[in-house]
Amino acid sequence: MDHLYSSVTMDDEFKKLVIRMNPPRVSVDNKSSRTATLIKVDSANKRGSLLEVVQVLNDMDLIIRRAYISSDGEWFMDVFHVTDQHGNKLSEDGVAERIQQSLGPRARSFRSLRRSVGVQAAPEHTTIELTGRDRPGLLSEVFAVLTDLKCNVVAAEVWTHNSRMASVVYITSEATGLPIDDPDTLAKIKKLLLYVLKSNRDKQGANTAVSVGSTHKERRLHQMMYADRDYDMNDTESGSSDRCKPLVTVDNCSDKGYTVVNLRCPDRPKLLFDTVCTLTDMQYAVYHATVIAEGPEAYQEYYMRHMDGNPISSEAERQRVINCLEAAIKRRTSEGISLELCCEDRVGLLSDATRIFRENGLSVTQAEVTTRGSQAVNVFYVIDSSGNPVKSETIEAVRKEIGLTILRVKDEAYSKSPPQESGKFSLGNLFRTRSEKFLYNLGLIKSCS
Repeated sequence: MDHLYSSVTMDDEFKKLVIRMNPPRVSVDNKSSRTATLIKVDSANKRGSLLEVVQVLNDMDLIIRRAYISSDGEWFMDVFHVTDQHGNKLSEDGVAERIQQSLGPRARSFRSLRRSVGVQAAPEHTTIELTGRDRPGLLSEVFAVLTDLKCNVVAAEVWTHNSRMASVVYITSEATGLPIDDPDTLAKIKKLLLYVLKSNRDKQGANTAVSVGSTHKERRLHQMMYADRDYDMNDTESGSSDRCKPLVTVDNCSDKGYTVVNLRCPDRPKLLFDTVCTLTDMQYAVYHATVIAEGPEAYQEYYMRHMDGNPISSEAERQRVINCLEAAIKRRTSEGISLELCCEDRVGLLSDATRIFRENGLSVTQAEVTTRGSQAVNVFYVIDSSGNPVKSETIEAVRKEIGLTILRVKDEAYSKSPPQESGKFSLGNLFRTRSEKFLYNLGLIKSCS
């Protein structure tokens, strides 16, 4: 046994030495293509190399039009045809250096999966991770609890899929503007949020855990939803349709010993990142891949094996790969009407806004919360809580209550002509009867009677 452990350790150290001796090389080519910038990456191969590169391109908000990936053996070579968000070629300044730094020996490795309610202290904020059964008003209750506990939400991202919800929330202390690291306060936050997440209908339940280290929001959301088994189609919402499903096929290439995955679906930003995240979480290694996304549809083909070197060997595993890739694509697919909330940031802003959504019969399916200086820039996707199409009158009523210049509809298809702004902003002065009743039930405030 000691001999085996020694051999494994020596093998790991040898791989690290190879990577140190052969740092990644990144080149940026603006001459070979008239329509895109070619980013070429080659380096010693290591687990997660492909995901690290794709994650950097994702974080730089680049659009991947084509990709050719090869990592068979000890070396990987990737070529990405990319543009910016407006379809333009890139400036070469800093692109190669940023990608190279992400793949260097000091690059942070991916964290293991963590459980469903976690709180961690980081240098700039405290991170809260939530998963549970989705229901109308859930996000409103989460933000109400944080507001009453004197927590300021500086950033957050929320995904919902297949009746499940996952969220990563960054908070600071309202009083100090610093991360919350008091053990008693963290324990209280976890306890109350777990109470909010628990539901009699939630078969999978919710657990608590304290995590350490920093987190990448989108990467963690994929890990959390995968761990929460949102790909389990037994719990699919009744409103889903086969027409919305991506086309995924999984076959074995027996002469080469690969499993071949083909995927076709409507193209959108970050699609490649979403699929590579899932294959990585499922412990598959991609040896060759081709990606084409130059029109309304995207095509992806992967030649892969399990981490033990074997292709898929059972029908159950094949179906699981299909379900997981479908889930990865649909998690980020925006459902509902997009609303953008832009105004001066303040404590309780999110609690008030989401409460107004709830009181007007709207449910949030996706949210991205950011703070830029003193300004809050928040995007919400909302649907009718009863499953009916959202009425334009409802949207306009919500906008009037929050402020017509503050809450705007982002959807191009939304043609309702908004009434003139009254000039009155009432969001901070609204009477919160329902929220107060909810917080009273949690024991956070005293009875007003």
